[in-house]
Amino acid sequence: MFKLNLKIALRNLWKNKGITAINIGGLAIALAAFILVMMYASYETSFDKENPNYDNIYVVGVTYPEFKTNYVAAPLATAIKQNFPEVESAGLITGSSFELTIKNGNNTLFTKNILVADYSAAKILNIKPNSGLLRPQGDDRLTYLSTESMKTLFPNKKDNKPEIVGFGASNSGITGTIAGAIKNNTHSNFKFDGVSIASELGKNDNYNMNAYTIYLQLKPETDVELLEQKINNLYKAELLKSNKVTDVKSISTFLDPLANLHLRPKAGNDAAYKILIALSTLGILILVIACINFTNLSIAQAAKRGKEVGVKKVMGAFRYQLTTQFLVEIFMQCLVAVVLALMLAELVLPSFNHLFQVQLSIWHFHNGLFWQLPLILCVITFIAGIYPAMVLSGFKPAMVLKGNFSTSKQSYWLRNGLLVFQFCIAVVFIISLLTINSQLKYMRTQDVGFTANQVVYIKNLTLFNNPSKLGSVSFEPLREKMMNIPGVKSATVATYIPGGTNGVNSYSANGITANIDFVNVEFDYFETLDIKLKEGRFFSQKFKTDNVNSAVINESAVAKYGFKNPVGQTITGSGIDYKIVGVIKDFKSQGFESIVQPTIYTINDPHGDYKTQIMVKIEESRMAEVLATLKSQWSQINPKDGEDFRYEFLDELYGKLFKKQEQLQSVFFAAASLTIFIAILGLFAFAKYITTGRIKEIAMRKILGANDLQIFKLINKSFFVMVLIANLISWPLAYILTKKWLETFAYRIDIPILPFVLSALITILLTIITVTVQARNAVKANPVDALKYE
Repeated sequence: MFKLNLKIALRNLWKNKGITAINIGGLAIALAAFILVMMYASYETSFDKENPNYDNIYVVGVTYPEFKTNYVAAPLATAIKQNFPEVESAGLITGSSFELTIKNGNNTLFTKNILVADYSAAKILNIKPNSGLLRPQGDDRLTYLSTESMKTLFPNKKDNKPEIVGFGASNSGITGTIAGAIKNNTHSNFKFDGVSIASELGKNDNYNMNAYTIYLQLKPETDVELLEQKINNLYKAELLKSNKVTDVKSISTFLDPLANLHLRPKAGNDAAYKILIALSTLGILILVIACINFTNLSIAQAAKRGKEVGVKKVMGAFRYQLTTQFLVEIFMQCLVAVVLALMLAELVLPSFNHLFQVQLSIWHFHNGLFWQLPLILCVITFIAGIYPAMVLSGFKPAMVLKGNFSTSKQSYWLRNGLLVFQFCIAVVFIISLLTINSQLKYMRTQDVGFTANQVVYIKNLTLFNNPSKLGSVSFEPLREKMMNIPGVKSATVATYIPGGTNGVNSYSANGITANIDFVNVEFDYFETLDIKLKEGRFFSQKFKTDNVNSAVINESAVAKYGFKNPVGQTITGSGIDYKIVGVIKDFKSQGFESIVQPTIYTINDPHGDYKTQIMVKIEESRMAEVLATLKSQWSQINPKDGEDFRYEFLDELYGKLFKKQEQLQSVFFAAASLTIFIAILGLFAFAKYITTGRIKEIAMRKILGANDLQIFKLINKSFFVMVLIANLISWPLAYILTKKWLETFAYRIDIPILPFVLSALITILLTIITVTVQARNAVKANPVDALKYE
């Protein structure tokens, strides 16, 4: 019996190979997209899960009135460990984006992220050097480089013994010891070029120095909410005891699980999480559309199998046997679709990896596909096949053998309803894509308040600050050397560049104390970036006090402190009474998602970071010439930095702020294209079924005088109505979704009407073209051929 059913199934599939190809092809495309989404979702949600303490690790954060941060004072870690027995271990970590040059003879390595951790943090986070984790003695540190970095410096090294290396320029004379190699787990929140492990960190720090991240390993079954409250009370008590803060009511602490850190940290950006949710939803919807296609076409084909069902029922077949037979047929098609989907996914995977900056592999044993795909195969077989199988197996033998068979009204409404649902999803995708395009166009064309074009950011190791500060030098000699190069318009240095994160400190003015952003700059900073002055003046070397206690603030800071006439007023921070000499217009240094923060700019800040970020504005016509000169003369211009001249264009760095949204744009473009393609495939086959079923009606109308245009209008009418209904249903949903997405931007467009109009025009036009092309053969056919048996 099985052999007979298999032959019947294969013959039916071959007989209707056009519909079969559409069924399998549409499902394969949707499955390929779904496979890629599953792999990406699995990758993104499994960061650090290799850590045996994964479920019990938390980071301690602080909430201020203006923001949340994971940077806290080192003494808090010791206080937590001493006061709360449910805390098994507490460790400190600090990172650095400072680019350090390490040399071994002619081999040079530029490290962008050396992670500094104490021994406890290394144990908590499962950071293990290849030679094993050792506790350094006293104040010594053990520095390890990642395996990849060690290969760059020591390409022929076979052992794991310590090595002597040089730091900085080749003539700096600074050397150090690399203790060995350490594996850099790319599937972790803690990526690094190297790790420096200390026995303890922050021993001499106080509660005014928020420079570390505290990680806690809790004992199993700990009441996290209760502990969070106890830490909050402890922190406030410690602040009052240290006399660093008198008003602690507005300050609180929180615990953030390690599981949150990658996608949705409490103190950070959850854009990656939103992208993942959007991507997962799109993948599921595309698969749903393909299943709808499958169901629709299977129901449409039901009439052709009526006599087969009637004969089998007369011969004694039970309904469950027929249902099983049809499910097996659908399973065979789904199985072929899965195989094709794997092939398509493998072809698309390199582009997908490039878009999302990941290294996924279909054939990796740990990606879960080996158990997920069989499960998905069974699920889609059931979802796409159960209703058509029940319809086919439910035909009554007496009626179908007389030729009086048709699918029920319920099937008619289901087919049309599913088709409407397909186009609803397609319309939502089209509107979303067009809205995303409009917002990105707005972001690219809107005036951000400064000019990044023709500004070169030079990577630098020299520390520039107040010359009286230990280890720092004056920037002025270097600026003069660069200004002597023909084509250089201006040069400056600062603690931070636009597109990065600014520092935060407490400043008081006009009776108000608040945490605001600060940037320590040098002369010509505002001129180099073409930042607009609202009132007062910029820093100038003509005024000696600018090096001592002058400040420039932005419009948001003016509003924050309620200044009416800010120029000449005093703002106090870092132990200095700054005189405000100018107010600049707000500029979007953090992009469009974050509102411009109140910011103060100073030249002298004893508590600020070192100025290391060199920016040079160059004439456009002489860019290549100036860069070549800087490269050849860099060891003389900036001796401490040496011969390693490295640069990036500031506009490219700032453009990275748009990366996530550009990814979303690419995802929606692919999703909209796939959805429309699959929907049109289904519509094409469905239109063929409808026109074939109405072939005699079309013949009669032609005999009675109807012309081709009238018949085309007749056939298109029902499809036109369904697509119009799909648009009307989709518009409110698309409006809500795009509104919620736009609300994630501090600076955004109003929801435009054009995407809604275009979605209707696109879907209606595609529907008319698809149905008309499919109906053309029926309309052009000779009426005699359709009516000769009547």
